Amino acid sequence: MSVAYYPSLAGIPTSQLSLFTPKPVKSKSCRLISWEAHSITNSSNNSGKRAQLQFSSRVTMCSSHSSSVTSAGYRQHKVVWIWTESKQVMTAAVERGWNTFIFLPDHRELATEWSSIALIHPLFIKEGKLFDSEGRGVATVYDVTSPQQLQLLQPEDKQADNVIINLLDWQVIPAENIVAAFQGSHITVFAISKSPSEAQIFLEALEQGLGGVVLKVEDATAVLELKDYFDRRNEDNNILSLTKATITQIHISGMGDRVCVDLCSLMRPGEGLLVGSFARGLFLVHSECLESNYIASRPFRVNAGPVHAYVAIPGGKTCYLSELVTGKEVIVVDQNGKQRTAIVGRVKIETRPLILVEAKGDSDNGTLYSVLLQNAETVALICPSQGSGYQKKAIPVTSLKVGDEVLLRLQGGARHTGIEIQEFIVEK
Repeated sequence: MSVAYYPSLAGIPTSQLSLFTPKPVKSKSCRLISWEAHSITNSSNNSGKRAQLQFSSRVTMCSSHSSSVTSAGYRQHKVVWIWTESKQVMTAAVERGWNTFIFLPDHRELATEWSSIALIHPLFIKEGKLFDSEGRGVATVYDVTSPQQLQLLQPEDKQADNVIINLLDWQVIPAENIVAAFQGSHITVFAISKSPSEAQIFLEALEQGLGGVVLKVEDATAVLELKDYFDRRNEDNNILSLTKATITQIHISGMGDRVCVDLCSLMRPGEGLLVGSFARGLFLVHSECLESNYIASRPFRVNAGPVHAYVAIPGGKTCYLSELVTGKEVIVVDQNGKQRTAIVGRVKIETRPLILVEAKGDSDNGTLYSVLLQNAETVALICPSQGSGYQKKAIPVTSLKVGDEVLLRLQGGARHTGIEIQEFIVEK
């Protein structure tokens, strides 16, 4: 992707590309902020709809589950602005669709130089104010130095546009307080972040997160890491293609070291992890969330299989179950292919009796797929969805029989460090 590619303009109709000389309207303010954030009105728009001066491409993030204050399928657009003097950071950001940059007032020559090689939207910060290249106010900037100031920072008028918060004594709780204070308002609240991990806290605070971040860095690696974070989170909105597979053989295999994966999230009936002996076909192994006569429900756990098995992780990658450690991420998938990211809280490896399950996919030429699992009543494979009404979610491996149908994720079998590659490979 070259620097000349600008996805942030992709959603703007051609007829409106000349409208980036908006007419300022009456400004609104936030309490304790000494200057005003200006909104913009398109003079040719008879409806009088207002447009925010947010040139940067928006990134859509989806909650892994519906929040108590939003409906299911909640989607929130996140905005990223960049504050840097590094040309390498600028290049990396523009190539990833982030082209709004903040400059100090004495760096106009730098802004002009960068504008000559890439389509960027420079903003200039001066005396606590943020202006565009034509001197129009774009956002308010507020330094938070005490809890008292944070408590007083409330939106007096829901029509204000952009507010940038600079938490000088950075902490997680202030980020959550800001999200709570501006929840439901039309104001886009940014936080100045000096690292991707700090930005992640702001974007996820109280599940909803702030509307955007100003990434203030001089290292291009930070841009790459933040973009990778967005890519992984956006996977939660993608539906994985799952196929039906028919059980062809079940065989008691003896003892082996199996892995229990305990997550930092609770799983619902019909959810589990994708696990398999071969990366080309991963079985959807159910969590231990179902009630059992043998053991208490553990909705955070998947008894996933032996140490050698592959498990699906974000980014379309796989890793070995033996490589999972506390803090690593995996993807949780349900019967319909809906996925979400979850964090591993603990991994337990213990010697247990194993059972070999083999199946053939219904959508290919009879390729054989297999998975080894602990031979226990609490270990189950997820069944295909049967539509509305009551559905069987899973079949315990102790009850599996030839001819049963389970769900399978088909993908490329050749892997290098978990990344799918194109090469000749035979696995059996």
